[in-house]
Amino acid sequence: MMEMKVLGCALLFPLQIFLCLLRAIVRFFTRQKRRDLGTDVVLITGGGRGIGRHLAKEFAKQGARKVILWGRTEKCLKETCEEISMTGTECHYFVCDVGNREEVYQQAKVLREKVGDVTILVNNAAVVHGKSLMDSDDDALLKTQHINTLGQFWTTKAFLPRMLELCNGHVVCINSILSLSSIPGAIDYCTSKASSYAFMESLTLGLLDCPGVGCTTVLPFHTDTEMFQGMRVRFPKLFPPLNPEMVAERNVEAVKTNTAFVVLPWTMHFLVILKSLLPQSALEEIHKFS
Repeated sequence: MMEMKVLGCALLFPLQIFLCLLRAIVRFFTRQKRRDLGTDVVLITGGGRGIGRHLAKEFAKQGARKVILWGRTEKCLKETCEEISMTGTECHYFVCDVGNREEVYQQAKVLREKVGDVTILVNNAAVVHGKSLMDSDDDALLKTQHINTLGQFWTTKAFLPRMLELCNGHVVCINSILSLSSIPGAIDYCTSKASSYAFMESLTLGLLDCPGVGCTTVLPFHTDTEMFQGMRVRFPKLFPPLNPEMVAERNVEAVKTNTAFVVLPWTMHFLVILKSLLPQSALEEIHKFS
């Protein structure tokens, strides 16, 4: 009896995969039901500048009820908060280093008491030092891992339980295409983003049976922000940096449609495929070319 059951599952498996592909194709060409942000409280880490700032403006533009900013620099947080408030959206900011576990838990408690329950958590905070392993300071390496990777553990542990209770929530990670295709000279950043990607992939699968709670991981190419001002590519017209406003728009759209993974631009999918198929020598030539 058990053998027949196993055989039946094995025979149904290809059909299930085909149906998943078919549903994905239909979803791509049809308008999906979108989440109404009108009741959502959105928390954005690293929300004072760069992509975080554009995300705050986009969530406010799309009708979020409240926007909360976390970051380490009060001046930037205050400026962004004032800009959001002028649009008519309620906005608050809290100085918080997501790499500090105790600080995250403390500020999460304060936030709940002053503002309410967070229903959309956007893990955007990140740092990059842009050095090789041997040129990197040990403390700088630890800082990157604490903020880019472990910070997501602490923020998600702080807010996900209440989302599960409410059956209403979304966890977002602003990652990087470098999590899937690393480059030299930014070993701390690539490592932290690869760990972050694994975290989100595991979390996404773990929440499959949790109604009302979803995940989105955004993997953009080089984005034109202050963080990557020193980055150069050989052919900038072939590989132009992404506009941060566009990245923010696609991120909010992915949340509204409950899209699990978004690669920007879509052509980066080819890079991931090539990495899986080509020999190492060919990948080295691609790196030299770009």
